[in-house]
Amino acid sequence: MNNEKGVSAGLNPDVEKETENTLEQSTGDSGWVIRAGLWGSVLWLVFLVAYISNSTGWFNLFNAPMDTLGSFLEGAFAPLAFLWFVLGYFTQQKELSQNTEAIKLQHQEMQKTSAQAVIQSEAIKASELHARRESFLGVAESVKAQLGSIMGFLMLSSQNAEDGGSVPPEEMTKLWDTKGRNDHEVFTRKMLSLTFIHGERYGYKLLFGTEIRQRHSESFIFNFERLLTAASECDTNGMIKDSLIGSAHGFMYQRIVNVRDNPPEGFKLGVFDFDPDTIDD
Repeated sequence: MNNEKGVSAGLNPDVEKETENTLEQSTGDSGWVIRAGLWGSVLWLVFLVAYISNSTGWFNLFNAPMDTLGSFLEGAFAPLAFLWFVLGYFTQQKELSQNTEAIKLQHQEMQKTSAQAVIQSEAIKASELHARRESFLGVAESVKAQLGSIMGFLMLSSQNAEDGGSVPPEEMTKLWDTKGRNDHEVFTRKMLSLTFIHGERYGYKLLFGTEIRQRHSESFIFNFERLLTAASECDTNGMIKDSLIGSAHGFMYQRIVNVRDNPPEGFKLGVFDFDPDTIDD
């Protein structure tokens, strides 16, 4: 019983109690078998005493040769040995059945515990992912503000452009004021339209026409790609990443990468042998 109780230690209290009840029931069921064996043994011994007294006689029994006495004792106690063998077999079978049932209950409880551990693990994982998302959203706002500033400085560096490329100082002031009210994509939207308004060659000059412009454009690419990487790490279904790519910053990123990787004919990245502020060159 001590070993069996030790096996059930650490389980759910209800299951442990049920296991102990099963084992106690096993002990109770085997009690009547033992009592029946004792009564059978007593009756058989009484029968042997009566048989020896009335048939053989105790004097003749004790004076019989050793081999004869041994044969008599062997025959006399063989039924008792057989009786206890049979009773022990059935008792052991019953106990094995009860122990098997107790082990089965323990196994079921361990399966439930394992399932609960999996659920808890998933809950912890989800909580961790939620915390990472919350952290990402806070960082993302700072990065978006940084990207908006990069676009603002890129626009400032292109203010010597002719015709439509020039933005009046009053409008620039208004754009910076709008950005200060947490519209971090106002410069991005403006620059995105300017890169398309006079064709591919002019768009290339706006983004890569000088060392400063190229540095701003590459900085924009670098920071936006880091933002996409951080979004992928905390967003398994890709919704946040898709929303970033579909934003003004995302379109601007794709525009800059496309112009960088496919410069118009006659231009080479890093070579500034042209007037960066003319519309036609």
